[in-house]
Amino acid sequence: MRFNCKKITTMAFLILMWVTVSPVFSEASSEKEKDIKKLLEVSGILEQLSYMQDTLMNSVSMMVSGSFPKVPDAFWGEFNQLVGKKEMDDLVERVIPVYDKHMSHETVKKLITMFETPFWDEWKEKMPLISREAGVIGSEWGREHTQSAAFNMRLDGLVEKYDLKKLNSPPAEK
Repeated sequence: MRFNCKKITTMAFLILMWVTVSPVFSEASSEKEKDIKKLLEVSGILEQLSYMQDTLMNSVSMMVSGSFPKVPDAFWGEFNQLVGKKEMDDLVERVIPVYDKHMSHETVKKLITMFETPFWDEWKEKMPLISREAGVIGSEWGREHTQSAAFNMRLDGLVEKYDLKKLNSPPAEK
């Protein structure tokens, strides 16, 4: 079975796409950008980005394992170093403009103050775990829902109602 680099690259791009935007930043880091980085840290968002790194690498490792059932341990040692601090720093730099676009500097400062209070410590600690568990539940729910007979019967009814088969069939030759 051949290893499909294009497939892996596409998968990696899709996974990162939901949190990244086209990078548009200046060389000089403004005070607001520094505060955004601090907000990402004190809010627990940086931990969430690390979770994305794990998710990405797990997805790619499954594709590698699917293409190559026999892989030496040394490969996995090097594989696990493909996305490291440099790449994660790049992700953070890409996320900063999103916060910059949607939040005033004053709001960022107020959020930092809020997240630095002891009240939020438990939330910051538990949020990644809650997000992961809720994500698994959401995936299971989605799979169960879309695989149910009732859902598929209703979907088939919509396909028929809007005549999607006819609408999407190639035009008849004259």
